[in-house]
Amino acid sequence: MTALQGALAAEHAACWGYAVAGAHLSGSWQDAARQDWAAHAMARDALAGMIAARGQAPAAAQAFYRLPFPVRDAASAKALAALLEDGVTRAYLGVVAVADLALRAFGAMAMQGPAQRAAFWRGSTEAFPGMA
Repeated sequence: MTALQGALAAEHAACWGYAVAGAHLSGSWQDAARQDWAAHAMARDALAGMIAARGQAPAAAQAFYRLPFPVRDAASAKALAALLEDGVTRAYLGVVAVADLALRAFGAMAMQGPAQRAAFWRGSTEAFPGMA
């Protein structure tokens, strides 16, 4: 259950971070950020439901999140978006490591979206998304 809570925490952070990033983007970049925010909000809600169905209280979002660097323009907003997606990918990688086979499969599938979005925002792919 800890891994699911970790994924939920990453989704909360991504939703918050995309609100910051989106404020510094315009045009099609802002549209992409809005779509990605919506994807994270849907994933967040699904995870909260999964956790509640397993008899635990889903972790609440924090009131605020510390940004890893100042976001003041489109370039730093895109870098933040890539970093957020990396964090979500890592969190789902943690779900892949649990003993429950159904959750492992869920985690493996859930990693794909954020890994693809990270590549979009970064402009390049990584050999092993989610791994340091």
